[in-house]
Amino acid sequence: MTTDPALILHRWLSPAYPVGAFAYSHGIEAAVAEGWIVDAVTAGDWITDVLTHGAGRNDAILLAAAFHAETAALPEIAELATALAPSASRRLETEAQGAAFAATTAEIHGLTLPAMPYPVALGRAARLMGLPLDLTLRLFLMAFASTLTSAAIRLVPLGQTDGQRTLSGLEQLCETLAQEARSGDLDGLGSRAVLSDIAAMRQEALTTRIFRS
Repeated sequence: MTTDPALILHRWLSPAYPVGAFAYSHGIEAAVAEGWIVDAVTAGDWITDVLTHGAGRNDAILLAAAFHAETAALPEIAELATALAPSASRRLETEAQGAAFAATTAEIHGLTLPAMPYPVALGRAARLMGLPLDLTLRLFLMAFASTLTSAAIRLVPLGQTDGQRTLSGLEQLCETLAQEARSGDLDGLGSRAVLSDIAAMRQEALTTRIFRS
């Protein structure tokens, strides 16, 4: 590889990469509608919990597992990632983004990359491209935090400065979670972000909604 791996990852995880991350709030839309998120503090606490106890941590483990796995083991990891989605909208979120990422990345880089849930597809692509796992995990978690923060900015609403203050406060957490997930040990999967899961289910029933999840 002659290109800096960080540049490839920044391109893959940037808003310009056509995975449609901007269309998903991960349940934040319903949380705002229910009055569970009302300002910068509650938004920051919510996103911290999702990262630490919910999909952020689980997706990092799945990404690492896909990175370490041989080809034959990928379908089982992909099935597990799908099964962990607690609602139809969250399943759509991971499957649609994963399929879009896989299709674009396979075309650009000439990879054999079937449609899989997003963290699994990203982990596999990083392995095929020889990208460093630690950097992939850190940037993936930060990109996920950025997507949630962007949704909160539009929905609460928050100011741009508050949004960036929130993201700055999450940098060390993303670093820590990346380190903890790097082994890809699937026995470490689990979620305690119950209110986030409930919000994802309630979001599907909102009369008027902006986001797909």
